[in-house]
Amino acid sequence: MSNRTVIEVLNTLIETCKDGEYGFNECAEHAQAGQLKALFNNRALECRAAALELQQIVAATGGEPDTSGTVSGALHRGWVSLRSALPGDDNVAMLNEAERGEDKALQRYREALFQPLPADVRIVVQRQLAGVQRNHDQIRMLRDQYRAVA
Repeated sequence: MSNRTVIEVLNTLIETCKDGEYGFNECAEHAQAGQLKALFNNRALECRAAALELQQIVAATGGEPDTSGTVSGALHRGWVSLRSALPGDDNVAMLNEAERGEDKALQRYREALFQPLPADVRIVVQRQLAGVQRNHDQIRMLRDQYRAVA
């Protein structure tokens, strides 16, 4: 695999991480439960750290790392803001939107692993994928719990 292709794959994941960071921050802003605000803020920090790790690899590979999210991520965050203005349980709504974002992140990480990445890069991507899966599962579990009491 050429360095250019590795850089493209990693830059896609950087955008995904930045979307996650911005999205979790948006969810934290609109969630009502302190527990969820803290969870979302923590997840935003984890996404930021994952993006930084990937940016360092891109730079070491000789590429220019992306520094922002995607247009679709920005649209999703806009929807989160709009959704928070509608009546209903903001906690469940924010968990739904967070899960939707994590679904997209899982898809992008899995697609990245279909590429013939260098072994050291593949290990990083696999580790980060495991974190995204853990986030997704925790958010889904919390969403189900909050739905049950709503």
